[in-house]
Amino acid sequence: MLLFLERAFLAIGASLVAIFAVAQVHGAVGRQQALDAFRVAQAEAAAPAAASHASRQLTPPEKTLWAENRIKAYEDSLQAPPAMPQGVLRIQSLALEVPIFDDTSELNLNRGVGWIAGTSEPGQAGNVGIAGHRDGFFRVLKDISVGDVIDVESLSGSTRYRVSETFIVEPEDIHVLDPTAERSVTLVTCYPFYFVGHAPQRFIVRGVTVDSNSGSDP
Repeated sequence: MLLFLERAFLAIGASLVAIFAVAQVHGAVGRQQALDAFRVAQAEAAAPAAASHASRQLTPPEKTLWAENRIKAYEDSLQAPPAMPQGVLRIQSLALEVPIFDDTSELNLNRGVGWIAGTSEPGQAGNVGIAGHRDGFFRVLKDISVGDVIDVESLSGSTRYRVSETFIVEPEDIHVLDPTAERSVTLVTCYPFYFVGHAPQRFIVRGVTVDSNSGSDP
């Protein structure tokens, strides 16, 4: 009888440990987890060369420039259920590496940046629109320069762009997201970067392709 009870308690203990581990995994989802999930999916879906990218160690986000409320929003977003990003945006000159999620919901903009619906999707030809918060991941755009390199990676491959111009527009000037004949990327964030309250304008970064190994249509 004692042996039976001992085995029963051991089984219950093992089950509780497993449940705790699952809860920890679901509670820790954020930028790093999204990037890791993207790496795994990319390695499975793309060419063998993509697997080497999948194995790279990724650094946590640098939040030195972020507003306090944005840091809290990011930390709160880590409690959300997992989400597979569409891709990864990198600007090496700004030490930026961030997942691109499939919409611009507040949750997705707290834990990464968002693809703008109606524009070309990452990995496709045309104008890829990506939005981010000015007081979070996209605050570093204040230091971007013409000629900087922007890499957009999707499951089908990667596309490299070079910044051709930056400019400021009014919120209603959505023509910046119009389709383009060449491969291009348009990064959008609010402006001024340190404006208190709802920023009245938009800061635009336009990049044009310099090379690509994407498997999408040319």
